[in-house]
Amino acid sequence: MVDFASNIRQYNYNTVSGVGSVAVTNPLSGNQNSTVSGINSLTFNSATKVINKRTELNSKLEKEKYIELSKMLDKNTRKQLEILLKSGILLNADSNDKSTVLDNLYKMATTPRAEGLSREGLLKDTISTISYPFIITQQFGDIPNSYRAKALSANTEGQGNLVRKFVSENDIDVEHSGTCVAASIEFNLAEKMPAEFARFAEGLSSPSMSVKKEIKLRNLADNALDSIWLLNAFEIPNEIGDFNSAVLTFAPDKNAIIRAQIQTTDRDPLERSPLDVLMQSTFMQVGSQQSYNSLTDKRLGKFNQNDKGLIEFEKTFTESVVEDKSKLSVTYQTVDENARLIGYETDFDTMKKHLLTALDMGENVIIGYTQTDQNNIIINGHEITIVGYKYNPDGKLVFICNDTDDNISKPIEYSEDYLLPKVHHAALPESIVADDITVTPNWVEGLNIYKEMRNKAA
Repeated sequence: MVDFASNIRQYNYNTVSGVGSVAVTNPLSGNQNSTVSGINSLTFNSATKVINKRTELNSKLEKEKYIELSKMLDKNTRKQLEILLKSGILLNADSNDKSTVLDNLYKMATTPRAEGLSREGLLKDTISTISYPFIITQQFGDIPNSYRAKALSANTEGQGNLVRKFVSENDIDVEHSGTCVAASIEFNLAEKMPAEFARFAEGLSSPSMSVKKEIKLRNLADNALDSIWLLNAFEIPNEIGDFNSAVLTFAPDKNAIIRAQIQTTDRDPLERSPLDVLMQSTFMQVGSQQSYNSLTDKRLGKFNQNDKGLIEFEKTFTESVVEDKSKLSVTYQTVDENARLIGYETDFDTMKKHLLTALDMGENVIIGYTQTDQNNIIINGHEITIVGYKYNPDGKLVFICNDTDDNISKPIEYSEDYLLPKVHHAALPESIVADDITVTPNWVEGLNIYKEMRNKAA
């Protein structure tokens, strides 16, 4: 069996856009006209958010927080906040420190934000994103003249060579984003763990521009030492406790603040929000071994020769630490040393079973899918999230997906006949695939890639 991870990492999962878009009712938007022709949000199997179902403000403190927060919101955002309360999401406490969505929104509203960021804008973006995560996008904005000198100075800092400086000056105009993995993880966090999403939003937009998270080492590897190796290999700041857990510090790269400031004052339609910038920059930092640059959308790192996007192994690690869940990246396509798609590791019925089982368990599934030329050579790849499924009248399965790179703020549909042959890998719980496919543990995969990269550099 060809180790596809060692080949596919030369390709960027960042540019293939979806087709066949449909509109789905947004039950949390507060907009009664949000249904467009297509399917209704209740007509497909989709795991609901894990919420505590508490819909009433019980304590005096909660009521005070709600009232103070409401005063800072415009009419539409206030309506979204009310719907979040009635749906049980606002008082959801599925966060790392057990704080609720309300707690984190209130903290955002009443404490300083990082330089150049708007408290009111961040509140609106956070509430809107939790209400309807399909608005998340990976589309970069342009750099206006008022910020150009600042961006150029930051990007050329330390560049002593005139050639390198010239290249650095021309790298800041990003046309095609490579943050599809990070944007998909952001979507999953907002859709499945709203309190943790709000906690990240508050911490990353605070003056410290960071958030701490305690994770279980067993969710990275069976052996604590292997987990520690992974944490150190990815260079994420960490404090090891009792060999059962570690406290990690998540933060965006140093240039993310410039991109966030630009999107605060000069955001155009279909572009990222400042919150998107901070989230995606942070997750790119994690996956790229703290080597990402928000100004250029490029990275370095020890596992990848390509300077855009994240490879499959990096994506799996990032998902695992952000969600504090054990994730396995299951490779379905077989690719030769020339990046030619030559077959599959399992049949499509088994692949379909894996995906549907995960969805029925309440998991969204982030997948990487490929695009090939007429000779079956892989020329591109992209990450999207499967959020549910339905069956057409003819009995054909249709996957409901989110794509952060299609400029469509709604779910999209893919028929099984279209999507399954294109699926290269999927992040799944081990229990789903254990009887069908042998999967290399994440830390072993990483060590193999690291050794291979070192040998090439020698």
